[in-house]
Amino acid sequence: RQNPDGALTWGYGQRYAKYDILGRKIFNRMLPEGYDDFSHAMVPMQNGNYLIRVSDANYKRADGKNVRTVRDVMIEVNESGEVVDDWNLNNILDPYRSTVIKTLDQGAVCLNIDVAKAGQTMSDKELAELDKSDNFGDIAGTGPGRNWAHVNSVDYDPDDDSIIISSRHQSAIIKIGRDKKVKWILGAPRGWKKPWSDALLTPVDAKGQPLSCDDASCSNTNFDWTWTQHTAFRIDSKSDKKVMYLSVFDNGDGRAFKQPENPKEKYSRAVMYRIDEKKGTVEQIWEYGKNRGHELYSAITSSVEYEADKDSLLVYWASIGVQDKTGVNPVLTEFRRGGKDPVFEMQIRGSMGYRALAIDLGKAFKE
Repeated sequence: RQNPDGALTWGYGQRYAKYDILGRKIFNRMLPEGYDDFSHAMVPMQNGNYLIRVSDANYKRADGKNVRTVRDVMIEVNESGEVVDDWNLNNILDPYRSTVIKTLDQGAVCLNIDVAKAGQTMSDKELAELDKSDNFGDIAGTGPGRNWAHVNSVDYDPDDDSIIISSRHQSAIIKIGRDKKVKWILGAPRGWKKPWSDALLTPVDAKGQPLSCDDASCSNTNFDWTWTQHTAFRIDSKSDKKVMYLSVFDNGDGRAFKQPENPKEKYSRAVMYRIDEKKGTVEQIWEYGKNRGHELYSAITSSVEYEADKDSLLVYWASIGVQDKTGVNPVLTEFRRGGKDPVFEMQIRGSMGYRALAIDLGKAFKE
């Protein structure tokens, strides 16, 4: 990501780094002791610290086994690299919620692409056998030590000192306070037990009236939850401080907790929500991609990010064709906020990235 000072931050393996636009090192550090496996997110905070997505190097499960957790811990570090705080989701959420895990396309579980397993899902029996085993690591499953959460983005809300995470393997976007309490969950209700079910946002229309929804979908409406999504980011509002606007890339795998008989029915969306945190409601105010169908379907990775200087959304459909023999051909689009069609669209042939971001060269070279 580009920082407010124009420099770039990223992580890789067991390290996280900051360099200026000319490649001059500001810092390049090992992850703090007790944490492993950077991936997906290193976010500069307004207080000068960083949120980094890691794993717990030595977590003791309820059964007494010590494991290395998978993609389920966020740490806050200061400019000196000291850990200020951490959010271990194994202690905050339900790591045994299997509702989404059992509906994932096993042919595309993040970067584990296996075309031979396309469309296959994990059965109750397979999951039960896995849970009884000592098979831990970056595999889709439940419980600490397996990839039950797969957090792929983190954002910070300074208004109430909270973080917002995107959990791919729970098909949920979750806001968590500094006190490690869940403030709200944006996701389909199926499979959430108390107390987490009490935090689920209620879908509403433009007038604030509740929509007709079951535990997986809403009827007679364009509203939908996100499925195996990426990049849940806040959009600051200068005109309405009572609500939060959120941009998300809805990958769309396991939509409504099922795999369609015809995989060509799958689609991805860029979507914006309006969340009234006081009322506990969510309204879908914009989407794009459903109208294009399978053409833009991106099973994994991808991003949506608001560009404040242009009042636009940059959308990267990063993995189009990842399960096809034709190769990966991502598409980059830009939308004016609320626009029905892209003002820019470009296809990149035969390559694949994770996210796309706009670089402000003026900020980078302001010295």
